[in-house]
Amino acid sequence: MTDKKLLLATTNQGKIKELEIHLTRLSLQIFSLRDLDLNVVFPETGHTFMENARGKGLFYSQYCEGLTLAEDSGLSIDHLNGAPGVFSSRFAGPEATDEENIRKALLLLKGVPWEKRQAQFVSCMVLCERGNIIKEISERIEGFIALNKRGSKGFGYDPIFLYPPLNKTFAELLPEEKNAVSHRGRALTRLKTFLTEYLR
Repeated sequence: MTDKKLLLATTNQGKIKELEIHLTRLSLQIFSLRDLDLNVVFPETGHTFMENARGKGLFYSQYCEGLTLAEDSGLSIDHLNGAPGVFSSRFAGPEATDEENIRKALLLLKGVPWEKRQAQFVSCMVLCERGNIIKEISERIEGFIALNKRGSKGFGYDPIFLYPPLNKTFAELLPEEKNAVSHRGRALTRLKTFLTEYLR
């Protein structure tokens, strides 16, 4: 019996690694947009993470025979009225690097006292099959924006997102430590529970 296919609707290598770590033991043939020869890209124009996740899931599910998992996630900083939000990956510009996005966030928070540096990481996941949504999951985690970059692991805003219970940034955590507490890790735990039943 051939494992059911699961398309990870992303080209972000950091996300792909985290998704695969959680889902690898399921009876799934996992691949990503990097493995498809597509010349079309879904335009992320949603006003919320969930809107973008739904759009991506439904759009790319038409190119996959099995399941399609789409996720939209990002950083929301209270002092910046929720920015960068859905623009997290392109906060400093359309082709911005992680380093450029981090530099902009820290610059905008320069001089802001610790108690006003609250932030949340948000993850919204949508599982689709043949153009239909079969599961939606949303998770978030609270933290603070560090005064400077700390750590060399992870990706995106991990070096400046400080998780108070461990007093470390996500970039200072081992992958298994981050996955146990992160927004994406929590969402994936719920998704794995759902898929375990769904695939029976």
